[in-house]
Amino acid sequence: MSYNNILVNQDQQITTITINRPKKLNALNKETLIELHNAFSEAENDKNTRVIILTGSGEKAFVAGADILEFADFDVKEGSELAKQGQDLVFNFIENLSKPVIAAINGFALGGGLELAMACHFRIASDNAKMGLPETSLGVIPGYGGTQRLPQLVGKGKAMEMIMTARMINAEEALKLALVNYVVTLDELLPLAGKIASKIMQNSPLAIAAAIKAVNAGFKDGVNGYKKEIKQFGKCFGTKDFTEGTTAFLEKRKANF
Repeated sequence: MSYNNILVNQDQQITTITINRPKKLNALNKETLIELHNAFSEAENDKNTRVIILTGSGEKAFVAGADILEFADFDVKEGSELAKQGQDLVFNFIENLSKPVIAAINGFALGGGLELAMACHFRIASDNAKMGLPETSLGVIPGYGGTQRLPQLVGKGKAMEMIMTARMINAEEALKLALVNYVVTLDELLPLAGKIASKIMQNSPLAIAAAIKAVNAGFKDGVNGYKKEIKQFGKCFGTKDFTEGTTAFLEKRKANF
C-alpha cells in the first residue's frame, strides 16, 4: 500500500513506520491518521512482522502536534467527533494491538504527538527530545487520550502540572518520570529500538500478545486485571508456543518461536 504522509519499511520481521511530513514537523492531519491506521492494521496482520517501531522523519520532530488548521473553526459537535474518531482509529487501536509497538521519539513530541507516543507500548527518546501537552494554551484539553495515559505513566500530580502549565519537559526529565525507558543520542535511537525489538523477538509472540491484553486490562474501568491475567495465563497452556517453550527449556536448548 502506498502512502502520502508516512513511510513503511520492513526488515528482519521489524516494521518501521515513519511519519513523513518534515515541513510540518510531522504534524497529524486527518489523512495521516487514516494512513497510520492502515499501516498499523497491515503490520498487525502481516505474519512477517513481529515488532513495530514508530518514529518521525528528520531530526527535529517525532510529531509536533495535530494540524491546527484542520480544526480551528470546529464547533462542539465537530470537536467531540474529532476526538472520538482519532481515539478509535489510531490511539486506542495502537494500544490494543497484539504486536509490540515501540515509539522512538526523535525531537518534539507535543500534543497529539505525545499522545501518539503514549499509545505505544513503551517509549525511547533521543537526547534532543521535548515532550508536552500544550493544549490548554490553545483553549482546549488533550483529546487523544492524553488526560488518561499521562497520569497512568507519570502519576496524577505531575500529569496535572504538565497539562495545566502546558510546559515541555526534556528527555532527561521524561526518563526520571518513567515516561520514556531510555534516552540516547539521535544516531543511537533507531539502532536501540532495533536491539530491543530483536530481544523481544526471542520470546513467544503469543505470550507477548497475551501479556499486552493482561497489562492493558488493569487500566480499563470496570475490568478486573487480575481476572484477565488468569484467563490469558490459562490460554497460554493451549498454544504451540507453550509446548515449544517448555520443551526447549527441558531439553536445554533455545526455543524456536
